[in-house]
Amino acid sequence: MRVLFGGRAKHDYLSDALTLLSGWTREGEQIRRTMVLDDTQHAALTERVKVVADALRLRPEISRRADRTHIRVGHGDGEPLTEGEVLLAARIEDAFRAVTDSPS
Repeated sequence: MRVLFGGRAKHDYLSDALTLLSGWTREGEQIRRTMVLDDTQHAALTERVKVVADALRLRPEISRRADRTHIRVGHGDGEPLTEGEVLLAARIEDAFRAVTDSPS
């Protein structure tokens, strides 16, 4: 069964979901994450994020400075954070774990 979330309940639902994403910080209606990655891991992460973002029709901002990858998700123009953007952050976390896990 699908439950629709609206208004305040939706905001609380998204806030609760964000607490499960360690490393992500909320700044207004955007969420951000900084990851320490080498160049190869950054490239692999970027490709994985592109696939998911395209499927969700979202455009995260990904930038690289030194050994750090910075990701920002959200509109930043007063539009509220959406379920899709929180889902994208969760998928980015999955991709981060995939590219940083060492083979056994």
